[in-house]
Amino acid sequence: MLTTANLIRLMSEFVVLLLGALLLLLAVSGRTGLPTRPAALVALGAIFLYWGARAWIRPERKATRVQTGVRAGSLALVGMLVVVIPFLPVRDTNLLVGTAGGVLIVRGLLGGVLSLRQA
Repeated sequence: MLTTANLIRLMSEFVVLLLGALLLLLAVSGRTGLPTRPAALVALGAIFLYWGARAWIRPERKATRVQTGVRAGSLALVGMLVVVIPFLPVRDTNLLVGTAGGVLIVRGLLGGVLSLRQA
């Protein structure tokens, strides 16, 4: 039986999956490029990296440690991908955004499966 906490976690992972699908759709359509303020993109990537590191070191129960590892690892990986976008050539932007979207899709699927398995 799904508890309220597991249902909210499952919905959260579904939102992450949809965000990843949106990023992948943007990358495939070719509608990405460098922003006018690349410093904001670097700051966003740094926030993702910080958020992933903070999630990684936060003490958790052993039962949810795998879920925490998936969340923290995906946030750190997406943060690294976002940070390097302004420093690479423009032609690589679609690839980086698509990869970040793929990481979020995998996280959403894996997090959803882990949430359902825990219920």
